[in-house]
Amino acid sequence: MITVPDIIIAVDGWSSTGKSTFAKLVAKQFGFLYLDSGAMYRGVTLHALENGMISGGAVDEAALEPALAGLDLHFERPGDGSTRLFCGSRDIEKEIRTMEVSGWVSPISAIPFVRRWVDERLHSFSEKGRVIMDGRDIGTTVFPNAELKIFMTASDEVRAQRRFDELAAKGDPTSFEDVMKNLKERDYIDSHRETSPLRRAEDAFELDNSDMTLHEELVWIQGLMQGRFGILG
Repeated sequence: MITVPDIIIAVDGWSSTGKSTFAKLVAKQFGFLYLDSGAMYRGVTLHALENGMISGGAVDEAALEPALAGLDLHFERPGDGSTRLFCGSRDIEKEIRTMEVSGWVSPISAIPFVRRWVDERLHSFSEKGRVIMDGRDIGTTVFPNAELKIFMTASDEVRAQRRFDELAAKGDPTSFEDVMKNLKERDYIDSHRETSPLRRAEDAFELDNSDMTLHEELVWIQGLMQGRFGILG
């Protein structure tokens, strides 16, 4: 049996490219701890929405910054290999995936003090190594020295359809047009923000999964892991 080294895999890319699904699949296949950085930003966004820190089309940064000091966002593993985001003792995994949160997560994540707060916690979560983490700036800012970096992309139409189907399955009513609009807005904000904009790291491997099944994505990463580290899935 080949021993998996204590490496960090950074998965970045555009929204709705299936980064989380892919990272969870890799985590299960190779025994990595999966951490969803996007969930952390969504958790901060949910906290801001629920506590009146977003109103009139703007974020009350003066109220949000001190509130982060007492905000207990952390991941728990229910025993099936997955990880879920908790705020204190409350499981908020479902609440953070709504369109309302999606509409505000990019502006929230563009705030420098929010990014610093999240980065500090991500580093503390991954101190034991053998971690796979997905987000927007994992390979460029959070873990620039990650042993393996992957940048995921897909066509706008494919990404919007995936997000629309996901919301429909959860009973969150919305239109395809609204989903596409939200997706393009998030793309622009994520790639143009002043702090840690979304971009492909120079040493990242690109994975365009527009026409790939999950099985094909797994075969792709197995080949990459074998070639780079001699690891068999």
